[in-house]
Amino acid sequence: MPIRNDRTRYGWLSIGLHWLVAATVIGLFALGLWMVDLGYYDPWYRTGPDIHRSIGILLFAVMLVRLLWRWLSPPPASLPTHQRWETLLAHLAHWALYLLLFVAMVSGYLISSADGSSVSVFGGFSVPSLTGHQSGLEDIAGDIHEVAVWSLIVLAGLHALAALKHHFLDRDDTLRRMLGLSPRHPTPSSPGESQ
Repeated sequence: MPIRNDRTRYGWLSIGLHWLVAATVIGLFALGLWMVDLGYYDPWYRTGPDIHRSIGILLFAVMLVRLLWRWLSPPPASLPTHQRWETLLAHLAHWALYLLLFVAMVSGYLISSADGSSVSVFGGFSVPSLTGHQSGLEDIAGDIHEVAVWSLIVLAGLHALAALKHHFLDRDDTLRRMLGLSPRHPTPSSPGESQ
């Protein structure tokens, strides 16, 4: 499998980035839900948020790489069996997922840095506060973070259901392309193209 996308399938870098981001978002969501109920004396009271913040900062960097790669290696064309409305909804959903991811990550960073402190990433490096101490910013960013994260999870769930619908009901290659699998019904080779 090539590194770059082509007209009919995704390359391994796009596939890897997609599944890395999906797994990370699910993991961060689960960690976030779990850590909000931790008591002050729980040993994970500080460790859980430190891990959550560190992974969030690294995810931000991965998403920048993903957007750059999308520009350098555009995704495959929609399958010819897709209806026009399906293609439009898919494009809107993808860009909404990107937007919600960035809103969630930036608001999460603002929650942690609103008091003027930097955000340590696994103790290896720190991202300084861009706002300095801003009274009330932590609460506003917290509300935005919660709405963005829940919206992201709902939309990602719909995205997954759409992929399963294409795979099991429409029996097309939408999901197979993102899994790196060969098409169910390969398109015939063009004249002069090697078999």
